[in-house]
Amino acid sequence: MRTALVTAVAGAVVAFLLGLLTFGVQATAHPHDVPLAVVAPPPIAQRVAQADSAEVQLKVVDVGEARKLLQDKEVYGVLEIVPGQATIRLNPAVNPSGTQVAQQVLTGVAQGAGLPVKVEAPAVSAAERTAPLAASALLWVGGMVAGLLFVVLKGRRLRWLSALTTAVLVTGSTVGLLAWWGVTFDAAALAFLLAVAVSFALLQAGLFRHLGIRAMGVLGLLYLMAPAVAGQVPELLNPAYRAVLWSWTPFRFSTEGLRSLMYDGSVSTEWWVFGGIALVGLVLLLAGKKAQTDGADGVVDVRVDEADGLPRAERQHTA
Repeated sequence: MRTALVTAVAGAVVAFLLGLLTFGVQATAHPHDVPLAVVAPPPIAQRVAQADSAEVQLKVVDVGEARKLLQDKEVYGVLEIVPGQATIRLNPAVNPSGTQVAQQVLTGVAQGAGLPVKVEAPAVSAAERTAPLAASALLWVGGMVAGLLFVVLKGRRLRWLSALTTAVLVTGSTVGLLAWWGVTFDAAALAFLLAVAVSFALLQAGLFRHLGIRAMGVLGLLYLMAPAVAGQVPELLNPAYRAVLWSWTPFRFSTEGLRSLMYDGSVSTEWWVFGGIALVGLVLLLAGKKAQTDGADGVVDVRVDEADGLPRAERQHTA
């Protein structure tokens, strides 16, 4: 009876936590202080400024500053108003969730001014919009599955080599899949994908070395919750999710970094983030003792010591 109650409660708690950390992100999404830029003559600019609200933050600037803000991804869209015409400019390097909100809001502003609206943005296919987040998730899953199989098959040596080989092969398979969808990358984007894959694989291998199969409890949870957060922009997230999840999830950095490289070729912070993750993975691989249990069934292999005839746990040697 007690076992039945404990397992039932555990199932309910896990379901609640997963719902809170995954679907809850999307269910509570609402725009707040979304930054947008407007270029307009003074009389119209004054009316536009009055349209500011808690959902959006409208900046009335000149055309040069507006386009620089858009290029630097400090705003999600620009509305340029000239007599008789309104033009919305979008940047494909910005998260699609942000540009969608920007287009909707700025269209409403232009229509409120009684002006026809034209949208200027480079054409982006559905596959290109999907690719950054999809690539991040696939690189994580590939490394996680390889690490899990290494544990189940009781791999003992050269765990770091397995991680690096996994990173190269998973990157190749991911790039091949995206190429089939019609998405191609230049050398900088390919190098970034490989760096992400290496950092993911090393971190996962390090956790599997110390926790054994129990590492799936951490890695699986990260996979389930991180993509839901990484697919949003911070201004659409509930403040709690923004602070607790979005602020640190590596999926956010890999997704936004790859998107930037696809369209404007510039990333900086992301390289440091994944260099740090790779370093943590190496430290986990090289330091401390490994998990005593490597078997998928949780059973420790026991042998008889030839010297004294006493049973001992099988010694595993790993790199």
